[in-house]
Amino acid sequence: MIKKIATAIIFAALVADAMLLAPSASGAPAAPASSGPVVIKIASIAPERSPWDKALVRMANDWERLSNGSVQVRIYAGGIAGGEQDMIRKMRLGILQGGVFSNMGLAKIDHSLTVLCIPFLFHSREEFNAVFDQMKPTLEKLLDGQGFHVMFWTLAGWVNFFSKSPVIEPDDLKKLKISVTSDFPEIEQIWKRMGYEVVTGDSDLIQLQSGAISALYMPPLVAASGQFFALAPHMLEPSLAPLAGGLLLSDKAWASIPAELHQPFFDATVSAAKGLYEETMRLEADAVKMMKENNLVVHDISAGSMAKWREAAKRAVDGLVGSVFSKEIYDQVVGYVQDYRKTHGQ
Repeated sequence: MIKKIATAIIFAALVADAMLLAPSASGAPAAPASSGPVVIKIASIAPERSPWDKALVRMANDWERLSNGSVQVRIYAGGIAGGEQDMIRKMRLGILQGGVFSNMGLAKIDHSLTVLCIPFLFHSREEFNAVFDQMKPTLEKLLDGQGFHVMFWTLAGWVNFFSKSPVIEPDDLKKLKISVTSDFPEIEQIWKRMGYEVVTGDSDLIQLQSGAISALYMPPLVAASGQFFALAPHMLEPSLAPLAGGLLLSDKAWASIPAELHQPFFDATVSAAKGLYEETMRLEADAVKMMKENNLVVHDISAGSMAKWREAAKRAVDGLVGSVFSKEIYDQVVGYVQDYRKTHGQ
């Protein structure tokens, strides 16, 4: 699933609405250091010339301009530096100084961030936005404790079920085999505890063609661009989980940048990311429309059926709290969710 989710960044920059940290440092650009420039290598799965890659290139150019060349940024696009797990390892070794990660990649740095991937935990995009805003300081502290500095967070839509036959009630899914990446055993355990058959692997198209799997979950843009919907022509309208992530630098890399450049760099990053969210949502809507015009059937469900899905997921997750999920982080998220629903009369 990490590769499937990460592919969302490949197609139309499923990274959006950059929500910036608020650093305290500010000041004028520094002159180039006599010892040579600071080189920041940032890896991304987004291909060259994609909207996200263009945003990274703009950011890189701005950083170099603001620092008068004392900081130089090199972008390794298109997965040339490997997948998210490879990027994490290379950042820890100092081969890379930064990377763009999905929420599943972030969960590999600290398992507590798996909470962002729990199926049906959040009822709406607005609810997730509100809860995520409250959780960001806690999540940033967790990542910082692992040696990673959050430059900004991204929210890039949601993940949906796609299947060979209609899936409306939870029991409908028990007739199918769900694809789960072998790199994410935590999510595999959730689906198993919900009573479903899962198949691990990363070759979804081949597995769909062979019949090894009959259901999978991914962003609609990936389903459209990869033609997965042709083999799994049924989509469950309610989304499973948000697609969120961020741009990280190693703490060592961030410390290597002069402090007076931190605020200007943050501002430049916000400017470079402006408009990505709107473009992503527009492309996603176009993708769903295109798939529907080419025989995709989108299934909405009743409130009663939705309640069954949420209850099944909650029972599965409750059995994993403390072993797979941090109880403290999970309880904090659930508390914010409950507060949001009370405030909004839900």
